[in-house]
Amino acid sequence: MIDIDRPKIEGSVAVGDGRRIGFAEFGSATGRAVFWLHGTPGARRQIPTEARHFAADHAIRIIGLDRPGVGSSTPYAYADVAAFADDLITVADALGIDAFAIIGLSGGGPYALGVAHSHPDRVVAAGILGGVAPTVGPDAIAGGAMRLAAFSAPVLNIAGAPIGKALSSVLRVARPVADPAISIYGRLSPQGDRELLARPEVKAMFLDDLLHGGGRRMEAPLADIVVFARDWGFRVPEVTTPVRWWHGDRDHIIPFAHGEHMVDMLPDAKLFTMHGESHLGGLGMAVDILTELMTIWEQQDA
Repeated sequence: MIDIDRPKIEGSVAVGDGRRIGFAEFGSATGRAVFWLHGTPGARRQIPTEARHFAADHAIRIIGLDRPGVGSSTPYAYADVAAFADDLITVADALGIDAFAIIGLSGGGPYALGVAHSHPDRVVAAGILGGVAPTVGPDAIAGGAMRLAAFSAPVLNIAGAPIGKALSSVLRVARPVADPAISIYGRLSPQGDRELLARPEVKAMFLDDLLHGGGRRMEAPLADIVVFARDWGFRVPEVTTPVRWWHGDRDHIIPFAHGEHMVDMLPDAKLFTMHGESHLGGLGMAVDILTELMTIWEQQDA
């Protein structure tokens, strides 16, 4: 296993009511800020090594966040996706960040859109990588993994916290087998994800994220499932921030049609099709994604 760069800064921020949100910073301490929201499951260090190096070389400040119930963040159940925006803005204010771009992988996608919707004055651009689409309401689309999630949400709404604690205990005991577990998942995945997870630096990133964040608490993924199955608290067509959406046309978890559906509803959006890629393909395009978002930022400043 190769070594992976540690965060420049790592800690947590108080967000009210005795709660805290964990964060990890990479790249330039004074560059343009990008909040990177992990997938489901995941934690604050789920940021590709290419993104970390590119940020350091191009004056970009990347901040990965733990959602409530994972890593250094205290457990909490949001009423809807939109409610997360207040916590992120509190973190941004505490870190002295005014304007920022935001990236959401998979389950981080809805939260990224929610922040863009709530704070279009501060979010310069949003990048979504294989993001989840609504399952209820006028913006809903059927199919994919969220079909099962919507079915299980009522049970998880009641039993999610104790199940999450039990999973956390299992993960702590199972740390020695985390490396082979990632390899096994890769072998069972479609070709695109299998090839990505075979790359030593990608495998190292996932292992680092699991052992330093995801293995501490596992309430967050179950809380995500519950909140995704509800009304998100905003309409997708109301998101006016420029959105760039990357989606693999072989995605076995969030179908490519979901990405097309979301981009069709967003007023200012562009779809980048990742041909032959599956669900994690966006992690292999971190440089292209950051470049695209910084280009939008520069055009707005011109």
